[in-house]
Amino acid sequence: MTLGLMSTGAAGKAEDLLPWPGIPGRDEFFWITEVNKATLLTNLAKGLLTEDQAAQFGRAVKAVAEECAAVGSARPKMYIRYEPLVVAKAGLEATLMHAGRSSQDIHATFQRAILRDETLKLLTALASVVTGLLKMAEENRDTLIPCYTNGVAAQPSNMAHVLLAHAQAFLRDMERSLACYRRLNESPMGACVLNGTGWPLDRDGMAAYLGFDKPVANTFDAGQVAGTDVCVDAALELVHPMLHVGQFIAELMQQYAQPRPWILVSATYASSAMPQKRNPGLINDCRRDAGLVIGEAQGVMMRMQNLTLGMADVRDEFAMGALAEDAATVIETFAGIVRSLHVDRERARDELMNEWTCTQEIADVLMRTANIDFRTGHGFASRFVTVARTNGWTPKTVKPSDLHEVWKSFAEEHGLSPEFPLGDDLLKTVIEPEHILAGRRTPGSASPLMLEAQTEQADLHLAGLSTWLNFKQNEATKAAGLLEEKLAQI
Repeated sequence: MTLGLMSTGAAGKAEDLLPWPGIPGRDEFFWITEVNKATLLTNLAKGLLTEDQAAQFGRAVKAVAEECAAVGSARPKMYIRYEPLVVAKAGLEATLMHAGRSSQDIHATFQRAILRDETLKLLTALASVVTGLLKMAEENRDTLIPCYTNGVAAQPSNMAHVLLAHAQAFLRDMERSLACYRRLNESPMGACVLNGTGWPLDRDGMAAYLGFDKPVANTFDAGQVAGTDVCVDAALELVHPMLHVGQFIAELMQQYAQPRPWILVSATYASSAMPQKRNPGLINDCRRDAGLVIGEAQGVMMRMQNLTLGMADVRDEFAMGALAEDAATVIETFAGIVRSLHVDRERARDELMNEWTCTQEIADVLMRTANIDFRTGHGFASRFVTVARTNGWTPKTVKPSDLHEVWKSFAEEHGLSPEFPLGDDLLKTVIEPEHILAGRRTPGSASPLMLEAQTEQADLHLAGLSTWLNFKQNEATKAAGLLEEKLAQI
């Protein structure tokens, strides 16, 4: 995270006028220019400017924008540094453009606009993650894997089911970001400072030209209160996807650390000292960066607490924009990681068949078919696993007679019939993961039948969010194009 810009003094001015090192984008300077364009058009329509004045000031604004677009040129990020550039070309008369405005509403507007752009960027990256997870799920519909609780192999599952769960998490992240965007997409322009202005500014028109849905309803809110909400809201929306990235990578690394992992990672590099080691450098970097974003997001809230209204802290669009951009970069990196993963089905099934992840099913089947209460059945299954591990039995090697022998001693202790209540034909259904998963019947479960419905739901959810995202991206492009078109007509 880079420190924010200094607002006053020679040092602040020098920093704001530093040469721009790269290709200019939709930064603070860009949005100040767009605000000026929107002001010219709306004030002309209101009769606050003549056509000659609007044309003269418009040419000056255009010339400043062109000069500052060149690599190595200064791009002021504060209105107080921007205005002198226009005055130098059009004279002091150009300050008529500033009637009824202040740095406060201008800065509040480009803060929202920048965060709005970054939110769309984040949404695009999240959509890429979900697309990758759904594709991987489709490729692994028949891939059986062990699932873990407390870091220990617990139950057989389906890789597609697990991937769909992660896809749902990132779809929720998209929903949260979309809701944040809607709250961001209100324009402070024309609020001036505190109580509004005596100038008859067209706030609705300025909002429309700048691609906002509507103006912020209350002028005091626009410049004094909402700035805190905007920053905290934008920071909070970043926390959930970073947590979800961390969760996924933690599970991934649990596998990668095994001598014979069934999730294979291609994004690795060789150790400088140990020839056999392949370190997952990109994955480690992604997890680290996700944690850094979470830390920075917490910092936003700490900075905002007990802050007097109107303080410049809430208008730190430079820091907030950098935070949002960092988050989008993490998600873009993670999307690439997802695309690079491969699941070895045979290895996954081998792990399942070498460990007793099926024993809950033994208790369930005893209860369903033999009317033995779950706790008693659970006790037998636990006893059986203890004996099996002692004797080196696995689901691949165990025989029906092994279960019968364990049952005899267990039944004697609990006053039950010594005859094992399950026929040998049922043995397969309680130790083979395919049979266990096929019997799952609750909606949302890991059975092949239920996976169909979950996949369809996730596809439709993503399609709906992607349609909205494409519309908003096109809307932003059209708004900028409309300003240029209207100004050219003056």
